[in-house]
Amino acid sequence: MTVQIDPASDRAVYRQIADYLRGEVERGEREPGAQLPSESQLMSAYNVSRVTARRALGVLVTEGLVVAEHGRGWFVRRRPPVKRLGSDRFSRRAEGKAAFTVDMEASNRRFRVDVLDVGRGPAPIEATTRLGLDAGAETVVRRRLYFAEDQPIEVATSYIPLDVADGTPIDQPNPGPGGIYARMEDKGMTFDRYEEEISARMPTQEETRLLRLPPGSPVMHLVRTAIADGRPVEVCDTVMDAAAFVLHYRLPA
Repeated sequence: MTVQIDPASDRAVYRQIADYLRGEVERGEREPGAQLPSESQLMSAYNVSRVTARRALGVLVTEGLVVAEHGRGWFVRRRPPVKRLGSDRFSRRAEGKAAFTVDMEASNRRFRVDVLDVGRGPAPIEATTRLGLDAGAETVVRRRLYFAEDQPIEVATSYIPLDVADGTPIDQPNPGPGGIYARMEDKGMTFDRYEEEISARMPTQEETRLLRLPPGSPVMHLVRTAIADGRPVEVCDTVMDAAAFVLHYRLPA
């Protein structure tokens, strides 16, 4: 574990220790879920104070490489890389599979979806603008939390106009095979396209709690508008753990 530390270096000792531990993680010598040396072990190995050892581990937490589990220690963060198939993830709904299911099967990941809330309520101004509705218009609101290997990786909220959801189980926790888009197709709608905008930012407190993000972890903010028969039929606002996803697009030459 030990590497020579240069106390005369202009790089702080705690950063030198963090550099070495980071290198072990990046080289695969410490795999996801592996426990790192404790503060006491670092103190003994490098002859440093507890404050220095804690700061070294804190650097890795801030970088999103390590998580601290109360009463257990410090662990390499589990990072299930989910390949999100941006160009064709909706094309297999005829098989009764929602887009997230397609992504997870392509990444060979165990997954689940928890429905946090389904009901009717006013949509935020960004959603009503995209849907062509009056400000504060009531919509069907569906909020879900998605997991890979029991780790939360994204939280998504869909806003659907009432006339689109009317007469379907879209306002139920389980809308059936293929998800809400399949139910819209059952109603006779034909999808034209899906428009997505992706940006990066730091998470809110609530997003940090839901996604169990370590300090300093960024998220990807994706807003999708589904267009069917020439009109917007859903806006889906999704916040994704940036460390958990690889975005994959196939574009024509």
